[in-house]
Amino acid sequence: MAEFAELRVGLAQINPVVGSLRENATKILDNYKQAVKAGCDVVAFPELSITGYPPEDLVLKQGFVAENRKVLDEILKSIGDTFAVIGFVDQDKDSDEIYNAAAICQNQKIVGVYRKHLLPNYNVFDEQRYFTPGVHNPLFTIKGACVGVTICEDIWDAQGPVSVQASLGAVLNLNINGSPFHAGKIGARREMLSSRARDSECVVAYVNQVGGQDELVFDGGSMILAADGTIVASAAQFVEELLICDLVLPRSKSVAAPQQSRGQIAEPLDEDAQIFAALVLGTRDYVQKNGFKDVVIGLSGGIDSALAAAVATQALGSEHVHGVAMPSRYSSPGSLTDAKLLASNLGVDIQTISIEPAFSAYLEALAPSFAGRRADLTEENLQSRVRGTTLMALSNKFGWMVLTTGNKSEIAVGYFTLYGDSVGGYAVIKDLFKTKVYEICTYFNQQSGRDLIPNSIVNKAPSAELRPDQRDDQSLPPYEVLDPILEMYVEDDLTAQQIIELGYESELVKRIARLVDMNEYKRRQGAPGVRISTKAFGKDRRLPITNKFSG
Repeated sequence: MAEFAELRVGLAQINPVVGSLRENATKILDNYKQAVKAGCDVVAFPELSITGYPPEDLVLKQGFVAENRKVLDEILKSIGDTFAVIGFVDQDKDSDEIYNAAAICQNQKIVGVYRKHLLPNYNVFDEQRYFTPGVHNPLFTIKGACVGVTICEDIWDAQGPVSVQASLGAVLNLNINGSPFHAGKIGARREMLSSRARDSECVVAYVNQVGGQDELVFDGGSMILAADGTIVASAAQFVEELLICDLVLPRSKSVAAPQQSRGQIAEPLDEDAQIFAALVLGTRDYVQKNGFKDVVIGLSGGIDSALAAAVATQALGSEHVHGVAMPSRYSSPGSLTDAKLLASNLGVDIQTISIEPAFSAYLEALAPSFAGRRADLTEENLQSRVRGTTLMALSNKFGWMVLTTGNKSEIAVGYFTLYGDSVGGYAVIKDLFKTKVYEICTYFNQQSGRDLIPNSIVNKAPSAELRPDQRDDQSLPPYEVLDPILEMYVEDDLTAQQIIELGYESELVKRIARLVDMNEYKRRQGAPGVRISTKAFGKDRRLPITNKFSG
């Protein structure tokens, strides 16, 4: 076996907290010690694991960058013979330019630094705002094997650094990542990594962070692929884990790599399971990383608040979730019954606070000003704003974060009340179209083994219940009609005319597009929420509020 090197590789799929440098350092060292104890020769940590990813404008603060380097120096004191690949912000001492970098560490020293070459500047990424691209491809020898290191986007380009390093002799590439989740991404990752390993004839070890950061969720799913593109080890999604795999690597590119490896393989979740897990993890981390323990949700007896409550109980425990039913003169008796049944099923406490006294007081106070005018959307919005004020009062008094319950369909067309049902700290399902909300509720009930979300909620016609016998389809097209058009207009960036040319009714498409465009100002004031799609409202989609284009 003189022609081959045997390496035990560890991939530390950790959940860092942006800006909590010493907490992240503790997590890095805890995993490093586990890897040493397990006999690893090298352990790799995610992209910018010291700072957390993405640190955004924190890296524009000189003190932050300096502190991140100080923390790396402190970590070095505990690094022994086992190599550690650690993501950090590197700074050029002469030019002050900063880099998204990886420190390759051994025996209390940095033996080399790799600086990320390809800086993504699309979707949620804005790295060209901060970092200078690296240009060098240093290689490292670990137990006789030639090893390359790359960072996230570097591996997505077929002619990028992985290919270059392989041509220079690398037989293993350690690729460290902060790769955010969207539905279907893990399949795309696997295909890409398989191609990169085959094309480069190089083993690829891909480590990804896990956890929620504002609207982003990182799903982990770390994996190791043999030089023929087959997966030889993989970690579970949405949980912290130290993945360990034994590799037999050629000491030279001229020697064919033997197909020998030993590591666990975790199969990816199906799509609905991934989405639900992302909602849970994103909600848990946003609430807890921001110092909250409990949340409060307005339970209307409708499908959206039901799913938000289900996610919250899974994320935080039912004892930390508080429901509030806020009936008005237009609320149906069934809605209050459904809200109470849901709360009972989920094990959350629920209190009933009628908004009728406050609503009546508003109407009385405004009566002189509104004299001679018919009741309209104004009175509907007043009810929603009373409810929002009630929830915020409970939040202020008890320190509970308000979770908002709007879905992507409603948010897209502005079918919500600014300073009413939009108030709160986090919007759990803001990136789920209404039709998907129903699908995930069905998944949740199936996984629970019984209908925790009652059938009476799932089967009722959607309604805001702000006027007599109100239904959503009186104001909007049926969701099964609306959602496909929204998906094309919002997520696929088709113009209204392009959608019409696909066969959709002209006036309907123009109306929907107009509603989306004119409500940008409302969305801009909304709470962040879990990103599920390739284009969520937030970092992904940056359109001007003042905008006269209609295509």
